[in-house]
Amino acid sequence: MKRLWLAAYWGALIWSVIKPQDYFTWFLEALPALVVFIILVATYKRFPLTPLAYGLILIHCLILFLGAHYTYAEVDTFKFVRDLFGWQRNNYDKLGHFAQGFVPAIIAREVLIRHRAVNGRCWLNLFIVSICLAFSALYELFEWGVAAATGDSAESFLGTQGYMWDTQSDMAMALLGACLALAFLAKLHDRQLQCFPAN
Repeated sequence: MKRLWLAAYWGALIWSVIKPQDYFTWFLEALPALVVFIILVATYKRFPLTPLAYGLILIHCLILFLGAHYTYAEVDTFKFVRDLFGWQRNNYDKLGHFAQGFVPAIIAREVLIRHRAVNGRCWLNLFIVSICLAFSALYELFEWGVAAATGDSAESFLGTQGYMWDTQSDMAMALLGACLALAFLAKLHDRQLQCFPAN
């Protein structure tokens, strides 16, 4: 399983970095996936995650690598979806922000449960959603900082496509992703967590 995960990650990374739309944008979009890989390698032996968490992280990395290669506004598959539904913009970035809530929700859930950091399911879910929203807000601040520092060269990274409520809708998608992950994956996650001792 580990070899398959690594093959998918490195295959997507190598494909993504070959002749992307723009190398500066590629770096900004792919950076979270690169940082996550370093963290996973550093923590693999002392804090391995559930198969569910690793699988979701890989899917999120693939989403990032695809968006980094084309830029989010130019992902071909979502151009078709845009035209099919008559949207004014390519909404691939919304998929990315949905994953930005969906995937961290399971990771935060795993860390909190295994460290026994929160008592009670209601408090657990509140903390998870709060962490995901905080992470989403932090990313939006990062986008703002990059845009302020680099000016027009960050336009593809921001990917607003002229939508004035882009930041707010990005955070709403992350919130939706976090809530759906908790609603639909909690039982499966609990079953996998039974194989891991509390830390």
